[in-house]
Amino acid sequence: MAGLSPAASEVNLKNILVTGGAGFIGSNFVRYLLEVEPNIHIFNLDALTYAGSLENLKDLPDSKRHTFIQGDICDRTLVEDLLRRHQIDTVIHFAAESHVDRSILGPAPFIQTNVVGTFALLDAASQVWLREGNASAEGPRFHHISTDEVYGSLGPGDPPFSEVTPYAPNSPYAATKAASDQLVRAYGHTYGLPFTLTNCSNNYGPYQFPEKLIPLMILNALQGKPLPVYGDGMQVRDWLYVVDHCEAVHLVLRKGRLGETYNIGGNNQPANLEIVQEICAILDELVPYSAHRPHAKLVQMVADRPGHDRRYGMDINKIQTELGWKPRHDTANGLRDTVKWYLAHRAWIETILSRREYNQWVDQNYGERGVKE
Repeated sequence: MAGLSPAASEVNLKNILVTGGAGFIGSNFVRYLLEVEPNIHIFNLDALTYAGSLENLKDLPDSKRHTFIQGDICDRTLVEDLLRRHQIDTVIHFAAESHVDRSILGPAPFIQTNVVGTFALLDAASQVWLREGNASAEGPRFHHISTDEVYGSLGPGDPPFSEVTPYAPNSPYAATKAASDQLVRAYGHTYGLPFTLTNCSNNYGPYQFPEKLIPLMILNALQGKPLPVYGDGMQVRDWLYVVDHCEAVHLVLRKGRLGETYNIGGNNQPANLEIVQEICAILDELVPYSAHRPHAKLVQMVADRPGHDRRYGMDINKIQTELGWKPRHDTANGLRDTVKWYLAHRAWIETILSRREYNQWVDQNYGERGVKE
């Protein structure tokens, strides 16, 4: 790739622009980085759409090293100004529309944020770092966060996705993430923009917006509402605890080779129905006086979503061999920690559940699938 060395190149990690840092994974990463990197300052750019919230950024460690900016990654003028004014040496790009069901109901925001927004960031970074030469002596880095869904779906006997698996996205969400990945590679190859890229599997853990499977099941169960499971519930996902993901991204930043992609997975591949049943069992234990026990009685099989990928799985051999990373959580302890977090953060839950937009979306998405509350 033009201008990129294949050798490992540690970034300066001094002034960092995190996009989407008020969302689920982004806010967890902000917390993690403030804890492990005592000499950095994080500039957190987030549009605060439905999934982003300042609630996710309360009680940050050493918050004086964190600056929040509400803004859109598509705002090229804003992004360039941030890069110049704060002498940004590292961009970590989490910002994305990320829910498959929402992309099916309305793909336009996904194209705008995931494709147009990524282009705006890449071109702004190229302008400031490469064309104007406003980059640190150690060299800048653009790190892009992507998903395993760009690879498509696996059959029962297929090997897991590796970094050389051809892209075959099946949903509007996955297609926009695939497009953004290719834009990152193109800017590296054509213009010499220093980048790394990671494709992660399904994240779960604290601060996850409750439209995703695990928090939705926890919150619905606590309220005695139906637990809607798509189809036969035998869809398989590779579940990655969010803190493990943060550790992996940090390691790629510190030791990853420029121009390389690293797959990050949890080495956990239970079926969705198993995940829901495990959540119910944990709640039965941790909330013994709940009027809704046994919580498994709330499970309700509903109509599957269109084009639902059957199985994902990640081959993490590359990141494990090259960088020494592997996940520390399996689904047993990861789910238990997640349930405990939601039980201990009722105020956060109430803030999310009070949002009119969230409740409208739940009604729209699940009302058509036969879920009656």
